[in-house]
Amino acid sequence: MSKKLNLPVGISDFTTIRENGYYYVDKTGLIFDLVQQKGAQVTLITRPRRFGKTMGMYMLADFFDIRKDSKTLFDGLEVSKDTEFCDAWMNRHPTLFLTFKPVDGLHFTAAREMLRSQISNLCNQHLYLASDKNITENDRNIFQKLADFENGNPTDEMLKNSITMLIRMMQIHYQKSVILLLDEYDVPIAKASQNGYYQQMLDLIKGMMGTSLKDNPDLKFAVITGCLRIAKESIFTGTNNFVSDTIVDSHFNEYFGFTQGEVNQILKDAALTEHAEDMQAWYDGYHFGEYDVYCPWDVMNYLRDLQWNPKTKPKSYWKNTSDNAIIRSFIDYAGNSITKKLETLLSGGYITQRIDDSLTYDYLHSSEDNLWSILYLTGYLTQVREQNLHEPLADGFSALMIPNAEVRDIYQTTIMKWFDENAQTWDRKALFDAVWNGDSETMTQEMSKLLRRTISYHDYREDFYHAFLAGIFTGAGYMVESNKEHGEGRSDVIVHDPVNARIAIFEAKYAKSVKTLHDACDTAIQQIDNRMYAEEFEDDYDDILCYGIAFFKKRCVVKKK
Repeated sequence: MSKKLNLPVGISDFTTIRENGYYYVDKTGLIFDLVQQKGAQVTLITRPRRFGKTMGMYMLADFFDIRKDSKTLFDGLEVSKDTEFCDAWMNRHPTLFLTFKPVDGLHFTAAREMLRSQISNLCNQHLYLASDKNITENDRNIFQKLADFENGNPTDEMLKNSITMLIRMMQIHYQKSVILLLDEYDVPIAKASQNGYYQQMLDLIKGMMGTSLKDNPDLKFAVITGCLRIAKESIFTGTNNFVSDTIVDSHFNEYFGFTQGEVNQILKDAALTEHAEDMQAWYDGYHFGEYDVYCPWDVMNYLRDLQWNPKTKPKSYWKNTSDNAIIRSFIDYAGNSITKKLETLLSGGYITQRIDDSLTYDYLHSSEDNLWSILYLTGYLTQVREQNLHEPLADGFSALMIPNAEVRDIYQTTIMKWFDENAQTWDRKALFDAVWNGDSETMTQEMSKLLRRTISYHDYREDFYHAFLAGIFTGAGYMVESNKEHGEGRSDVIVHDPVNARIAIFEAKYAKSVKTLHDACDTAIQQIDNRMYAEEFEDDYDDILCYGIAFFKKRCVVKKK
């Protein structure tokens, strides 16, 4: 019998979690490690989406913010055990916390308004600054324009300088240097790249970052999170004491994602330890530095569903919340080299590839190396442990694999959708003519051409070929049925052409080698005979064509009964 845990699914606010008794996995060690970094004024932490970055930032804000009294929030957690550290740092510094996560838009004007809304909200959280007589009148006037979302109408220059100005005003008010916490800094740039206003948004964000981080005497330190480290675009040009913590070169690994020990404890607390194997197969497998971690979003969602129904099977929670367009664009780009590597990954193998953790959003598709790098940095691939390699890696190369069953499911779903859409654009006239003319030789040639254009998965098992065969005819004006839907007693794929009163029945077999293709094809035809698949259609169709088809990898043979 499972125990009901109060799980914080979809809740990132640390105060809400602690005050309402939600289950919390202690990550407060991050506070120690950040403060104890020597000489790091700006720390950029990049991790894939849904790995706890935002919750971590809320936690930091609650700990440092001078306006709060957070002692009870941290009681019993790791950081509270060091009373000297807490006396020195807890609620001792003015703290500016904002997120760019909501900044999106189909055009620059809409995205700029979303960004302005975030700055306006931030100013309204610190309205006390407007009445401080020690702050210059010019700063107070600009502050009022930024705060007034309805009528303020600030210029781009005001927006670029907004964070710097707020830091300066807070330093004057509190007479203490300011901690800046900026969550999901690269979201506006990623969205701009997708929607065609990249340079305009880059100029705005670059201005905000440059003025607030470069040689700023009012800044105690800054922590910035995102999905990618954007160094080549010089967003952080001239920033002193800049430390980047990525999954390629990382120090804070255990604070983003759940370790095996943490998942074991969660399952024990929930009395659901019998689901450990499924949990690991579906949601583990990410390698950050020396740590193997689970995606926390998936763990919490699966636990919630198990508490509702102990028979719940694992499923993909991540694909419903992350932008999987990167995989689709990658597949659209695919040439022979990429296709072969994708097939290796989907069959459970690994590939070796150069990885660059400093990318630009406008050049993601400029090279194959960039494409593999983005799949790795965004969590769709992970590094293979050295002890699991077949041979040593060349300098500068990484071994990459699909981390778990959930991500493999995302690839397969995306590839299937790609095939369904692309099959409708391929020229299939010669194939269709051959089907209705009983020309099995031409069918073999045309089917083989289409097979070579696919990205196969499932280790070439029969369900891949079922999907392939059905996908060829779907969307071409035919009604297609599959025994996957009807169970035993029907042929694998049935293609109806009721207008011309004809039907094509396919029985597919998977051969164990090229040499056995013809034998497997004969077996398929024999099955059509033995089970009399055609008989049920004799009253409704004038022309019934029956085909046996045998597959081996990207080879096939078709024979007509």
